[in-house]
Amino acid sequence: MSEAPALRARAEAEAGALPPLLARADQLAGTVLLGSHGRRRAGVGDDFWQYRPMVAGDTARMVDWRRSARSDERFVREREWQVAQSVLMWVDQAASMRFASAPDIAEKADRARLLALAVAVLLVRGGERVGLTGGDLPPRRGEVQLIRLAEAFSREAIEDYGAPEARAMLPQSSAIFISDFLGDPAPVEAALGEAADRGVRGVMLQVLDPAEEAFPFRGRTIFESVGRSLAHETLKADELRDRYLERLAERKARLAALCEATGWRYHCHHTTESAQSALLWLWQGMDGGLE
Repeated sequence: MSEAPALRARAEAEAGALPPLLARADQLAGTVLLGSHGRRRAGVGDDFWQYRPMVAGDTARMVDWRRSARSDERFVREREWQVAQSVLMWVDQAASMRFASAPDIAEKADRARLLALAVAVLLVRGGERVGLTGGDLPPRRGEVQLIRLAEAFSREAIEDYGAPEARAMLPQSSAIFISDFLGDPAPVEAALGEAADRGVRGVMLQVLDPAEEAFPFRGRTIFESVGRSLAHETLKADELRDRYLERLAERKARLAALCEATGWRYHCHHTTESAQSALLWLWQGMDGGLE
């Protein structure tokens, strides 16, 4: 729990490095940019947006008579247009995410948590409701929710590999899945299938250590899972390289195809790359999913 304030401070620093307004005006015609995410225009919603003068085609039922009484004109009270106003996150906390191939390289879990919270900061700043999949932390707005998210992201799981949680995903909402996705792909496929059935669109960010991408091992090597439940020893690790890289490429292609089939977006990020570049990709990906 003590990690939460520091984690949030770092996430806010990443978020603060991005421009304050990231809406794409050409795709959201008529949008009024507010905060860091332009998502408001007239339509069906719960929140007041603006008053505007009555025009041809408006009915008397649309007129706000209290506001109109203060002027010679008749005014219509418009509400905010809100689509997919809730964003649900799943951030892999399993043991495999605690891998780092060198002391100066961030653990995958650390990078995943940082990026997830940075996106949450941007979304909350833009008026969105953010929460976790599974129902443990329902989507809410506000600074307090960021603290709750930081605390949740600071917890660790004992399992070697994580599986996405698809329960309690709100229909027509948006989602973010962040993991190394090196475990059994079946739960991932099931989760995205369930999400697609509910009209949920989102982004999938695969976070890998550079050693997992390059497989630089040679000679006698003992491969052991972070949770130490799996181990394999070989005298010629370099002979495994081609087969490993082939299977990794197949896994990445499988994830990308799954996202394409369900209307999601896929990206692979390495922990030696800029966290800001990954945050920007996530933000742009969510902006498309929130249209």
